[in-house]
Amino acid sequence: MVNVDMTKLSSKGQIVLPQDMRKGLTVGEKFVIIKSDDQFILKPASEFGKNLIEDIEFAKKTVDALERYEKGKFKEMDKEAFIAELEKW
Repeated sequence: MVNVDMTKLSSKGQIVLPQDMRKGLTVGEKFVIIKSDDQFILKPASEFGKNLIEDIEFAKKTVDALERYEKGKFKEMDKEAFIAELEKW
């Protein structure tokens, strides 16, 4: 399931994960951060190796989708259709 929320960068460079997205995480847990241009992928380090190929494919699809969006090649859809598209990935 996809969960989307907003947060902000503090003056100390810290980003707070919204409370409902922290479930299953522990204090002090390490994360891997991947930056590509202005996009970031954040994943717990403990899970990074397990699904690396899937993560890379997801990142590529995200980049492709953003490029299509920036070119005006996107379509609007309701929540159910959007979730169905995500499940295809």
